Amino acid sequence: RPFGSSQASGKLPGSDLREIDAGSSAEAVGEEEEEEDEGVEFGTLSNKFSSRKYYHKTTSRFQNLKLQEGEEEPERRPRRGPKNSPYWYFLKCKALIKEDKLAEALELFEVQMLKEERVQPEESNYTVLIGGCGRVGYVKKAFRLYNDMKKRGLTPTEATYTALFNACAESPWKDSGLQSALKLRQQLKSKNEELNLITYHALLKVCALCSDLRMCFDVLKEIVHKGHVLTAETFSFLLMSCIKDSENGFRYALQVWKEMTKLGIKADSHTYNLMLRAARDCGIGDPVVASELLLRPAHDNSSQLRLAPGRQKEKVKNQKKKGSESAAAVQLDVEAMEKQLFWESSVRPEEPIRQQNKDANCTETEPAALDSPSVARGRTGALMRRGQNKTEQEQARLSQKLRFCNLPNLLDSRMADAAVVSLGTVATPSDRLALMGDAEGFLNKMKDDNAEPNIKTFTLLAELVGPQSPSESSLLALLDEHKVKVDVTFFNTLIRKKSKQGDLEGAKGVLPALVKRGLSPNLQTFCNLAIACHREKDGLQLLSDLKRSGVTPNKYIYSTLIAAAVRQLDYSYLTEILRDMRNNQVPPNEVIIRQLEFAAQYPPKFDRYKSKNPYLEKINGFRGYYYRWLKVMAGEETPHPWEKYRTAKRAADDRKEEAVQEQPGQE
Repeated sequence: RPFGSSQASGKLPGSDLREIDAGSSAEAVGEEEEEEDEGVEFGTLSNKFSSRKYYHKTTSRFQNLKLQEGEEEPERRPRRGPKNSPYWYFLKCKALIKEDKLAEALELFEVQMLKEERVQPEESNYTVLIGGCGRVGYVKKAFRLYNDMKKRGLTPTEATYTALFNACAESPWKDSGLQSALKLRQQLKSKNEELNLITYHALLKVCALCSDLRMCFDVLKEIVHKGHVLTAETFSFLLMSCIKDSENGFRYALQVWKEMTKLGIKADSHTYNLMLRAARDCGIGDPVVASELLLRPAHDNSSQLRLAPGRQKEKVKNQKKKGSESAAAVQLDVEAMEKQLFWESSVRPEEPIRQQNKDANCTETEPAALDSPSVARGRTGALMRRGQNKTEQEQARLSQKLRFCNLPNLLDSRMADAAVVSLGTVATPSDRLALMGDAEGFLNKMKDDNAEPNIKTFTLLAELVGPQSPSESSLLALLDEHKVKVDVTFFNTLIRKKSKQGDLEGAKGVLPALVKRGLSPNLQTFCNLAIACHREKDGLQLLSDLKRSGVTPNKYIYSTLIAAAVRQLDYSYLTEILRDMRNNQVPPNEVIIRQLEFAAQYPPKFDRYKSKNPYLEKINGFRGYYYRWLKVMAGEETPHPWEKYRTAKRAADDRKEEAVQEQPGQE
């Protein structure tokens, strides 16, 4: 039989009935769905089905963690749309840093660039931010960016290392900055990284600001050994290190200056300003040692070693810095220079004494020299010259209009050796300025080197010239002669100088000249006036004038007045100052609290029950008011140096770490 007939005959009885029932039921369901679809709108069927494809286990503890404070911000989703290029972020961050908006630049880089747009950063993006952190001394952030840069496989450049060294130099904690710089320097040495002169200058700056002059000479030896051509900027960092020595710094600075001029390097305005700072802040040390080292004939100093002609031309050609044509034509013998600077520590103590006795014996063999006034004190007590008798000295001392350009200038290498015999007492800043030709001689030396004086130069000169001297009265005329625009800081310096002498009326006499130049006094002006307010009447008058002017005194003005009152032991004056601080709601800082705590203490050997001291009769009243004043006044918390540069994400972590002043982390 056919195959189909056999299949048909193989069906069970009743199967046809089931198929018929199934067909009829399917038709019935289809009709019901069609009836339901008529009442359903488009897009609502998805509510019956779940759109979730992944399921994560969770507990109540994890859900509660999301509600706790201090939770890190959730991961930002990538921003849709076109992405900005790394160069665009580089320019944007550079502009923000130039506007002193480092925190905004860091936020732009870390949040928008890396998290939102997920742009792959380049070396320049990190370097510009490290440079911004370096200018403000934010060492920790600079090294974090440096480590992140290496983790991303980016190669640091010489500009990156320069910015890191600069961050160490500007750090608020000099010891920590020095350790970070030395560790980075060791890493670069192990990698055989060749540094350029700009990077070496940044390392020299670290040693100048965070260490001493001897470490600067170690770096200088490496600079000379690598064949770099020394410039005026190189010696400016050595001068900065000299200024840190308050006892011998001025003598060191003069010696460094001499070595610079022997190399044929002309100083710029910044170098001249550093010499003025050395004269203001540092002493000359032992006059005998200073006379031996500073007045020694030029041929005795052999700290130069001429370069080979081919090597010299090659190094000068490779020098990319502007003004390289005025660079050193000879190589400096750093070891010989170091020995000359620290000469007094290398000789035995009896040698200078023996030299003095020898000079005295030589003088005794010439009786005519004892009777003649061939060696005498100069105008300032700083120089002793030949051919100047007492009559000439009296005329020079009485003449108020004498031009002091004829004074020997130790900055001038052409000065005749026979003009000066020895150095006398150099005790005051005006004496040290006289060694550099006084104000006019100093400015003439700047003119010879084509260095234009700026307002900072004249401000330093205002601090150095002697009080009531012709140079002080001629400073404004010299400002106009050199076409330098005067500012408030210059007048504040004059006011501060007169106030320190106790001349309150003389300090107030500077104010008309300030207003005549179209300037307005600022809070620093009033703070300088407060130095001379030794009496209660003058101090309260100053506070009253400020109130009438609509100016609220700041903490520095109050601190200056408190210092003046404490020196006079005027407790009534102190009480009035504290009362005015309370009325103006000026919170005291740590310095003011220390001043007041010192004033509230009884003298060590004072027995208030045994004897009566008229100077301390009001101390009990002041102590009672001071302790009540402390309860109602809120103290000012000293802000952290890096507080305004922190981003919100790392602020809490940084506070915990920097509380113990940990060293910046490096890899």
